[in-house]
Amino acid sequence: MSIVNYKRTPWEIIRGVFNRILHIMAYVSFPYQVTVFLHRMRGVKIGKQSHIARLVSLDDRDPGLIEIGKGVAITTGVMILCHERDLSKYKPGMYAMHCPFKSGKVIIKDGAHIGIGAIILPG
Repeated sequence: MSIVNYKRTPWEIIRGVFNRILHIMAYVSFPYQVTVFLHRMRGVKIGKQSHIARLVSLDDRDPGLIEIGKGVAITTGVMILCHERDLSKYKPGMYAMHCPFKSGKVIIKDGAHIGIGAIILPG
């Protein structure tokens, strides 16, 4: 996993806004083919015959780190994140939000079924 830098170029900000708009559209879209199409536009790698239900959140920071295999079923309320706080230097009394983010790939293998409300973190 790598530590993520907070500074962003104007192009990265514009790409992030576009990515967020696509995410919101995918979050409420149906049928599942439209949802899959929108997430692919965001950079998520999705195999054939995979289903993504409505109300699923796939990471906004770097959706290109998500790989979903063939024939995967992702049900409602699932959250897949490619980033988390790096708490390796956290000490009691510190504000956790001051810890940097670290990112990593999320790979969901062929034929997996992810149940309602699951939260998947990187690595």
